[in-house]
Amino acid sequence: MILKRILALTLLGAAFAAASVPARADADDVHFFTDIRVPPGVNAHDTVCFFCSVEVEGEVHGDIVVFFGDIHIATKADHDVVNFFGALSADDNAQIGNDMVSFFGLVQFGQNVSVGRDMVTMFGAVETPESVSVGHDRVTFPFWILLLPLLLIGGVIALIVHEVRARRWRQYMAQYPFPPPPVPPMQ
Repeated sequence: MILKRILALTLLGAAFAAASVPARADADDVHFFTDIRVPPGVNAHDTVCFFCSVEVEGEVHGDIVVFFGDIHIATKADHDVVNFFGALSADDNAQIGNDMVSFFGLVQFGQNVSVGRDMVTMFGAVETPESVSVGHDRVTFPFWILLLPLLLIGGVIALIVHEVRARRWRQYMAQYPFPPPPVPPMQ
């Protein structure tokens, strides 16, 4: 009885898999391990990249999201730009339409770069000139804010381990007379 149910579910799953239509996105680019380049005069919509980089010389009308890679914007990105573990750079007069978010990376902007809404950098470095304009909030959490509590917790753990080992050593040594008894003379 159980085998018949398992067989029926397996056949049903295989039928759904055979009848499924592949997902399509006409102007979206999603890549793994292959860099994405939007050449001048070309428009793209959403651009997502895993373990690769995005080079924008044309225009991106959607979001740009990169994991473990770099983003370089030479012209314009209409929506959000998000980067995890990589560098984010923008040339002079480049535009980011909405939010710019960078986690564990370096942000370098040229002169007169504009960010439409918020610019958030978490645990990274920011190198921007005074001419960069940000529409709403500019939030930066440097790496040491994450590192300081970790060092404090690590120090407390090291102190606890040291004290436990010292206590065990004192208990071990308490079992033996100290100083050791004198050796009896040889006869």
